[in-house]
Amino acid sequence: VTFPQVASLVDEIMTVDDDALSRALLHCLERAKLLVEPAGAAAVAALLQHPRRFATPAVAVLSGGNVDPLVLLHVIQHGMASAARYLSLRVRVGDRPGALAELLAHVGSLGANVLDVEHSRISGTLPLGEVEVALALETRGPDHCTELVEALRGTGHDVVEVAGPR
Repeated sequence: VTFPQVASLVDEIMTVDDDALSRALLHCLERAKLLVEPAGAAAVAALLQHPRRFATPAVAVLSGGNVDPLVLLHVIQHGMASAARYLSLRVRVGDRPGALAELLAHVGSLGANVLDVEHSRISGTLPLGEVEVALALETRGPDHCTELVEALRGTGHDVVEVAGPR
């Protein structure tokens, strides 16, 4: 019933991927304080993914706020990951009192939020007198991720693995 009506009014149908939907939902939450279902944010996703395809001013119709809280959590996390706002690092530091605290203070001074820390002394690949610290960080985006890794390396930290943008 609706197809003939839509066909007569719609000029183009555009698709977006899950990453774009997640980023759009996150964008709506952060910038406009609006909760919409992922499918309801499809127009925003299209605008964000292809900004030059639309003449301005452009209007995105948002719909639906029926989102399960666990689904919302996963979509937000996916959106942050796809927007390069998470960074995972493995850093080797000296096995001495205060080394972990110094590393975390340095990461904090660079503006990253520490989400998770794993401190390990036990590994056949670690040189004697060193520990490996796995960090999960929340960042401001890809440029901030690069800045963090370069700053850690620039202060002599041995960053042995980076998962996320470099």
